[in-house]
Amino acid sequence: MFGIPQMRRLTHTDRPLSDLYKIQRARAPSVGHARYRTAICMPPPQRSVMSLPSSASPAAALSPVVAAYVQATNSFDLDELLAVFADDALVNDQLREYWGKPAIRNGQCATSIGERLTMHVVKTVEHYGHIIVTANIDGNYDKRGLPDPLVLTFYFSAHGDRIAQLIILRNQCDI
Repeated sequence: MFGIPQMRRLTHTDRPLSDLYKIQRARAPSVGHARYRTAICMPPPQRSVMSLPSSASPAAALSPVVAAYVQATNSFDLDELLAVFADDALVNDQLREYWGKPAIRNGQCATSIGERLTMHVVKTVEHYGHIIVTANIDGNYDKRGLPDPLVLTFYFSAHGDRIAQLIILRNQCDI
């Protein structure tokens, strides 16, 4: 109309499909894609809980509540294990959530206690008040397709002398 050219809105059909694919890859990289591998790995922890002499084990650096969790897990004692959790605690074990002690009891009966899991602590880190424990796991579970040793990371959040939240993950980072 008055000498002003009409603006046309661009749509996805105005670009070649290969350009759209590159945009999608940049926004949501594939987990296994080598170019983006460092983008999905966890950053290094802030600091160690304490410096350990070369002869000391990482388990010696555990807080009392986390040490009680490890001891209860390794002794296959469900009542002792439940005693370290707050009544309304959250456990997320390999992306399965258990809220409160009754749900945690059912989850731990099926996994930790039922499969007689043991934890060998290899690393302990404190990060902003949270305790992060890396442990080699063994037990009577189906080990097909899993690495040996199976390494899990336990993210503990304590409230007083009880565990309020525990997240257990098998992290994969090839750096």
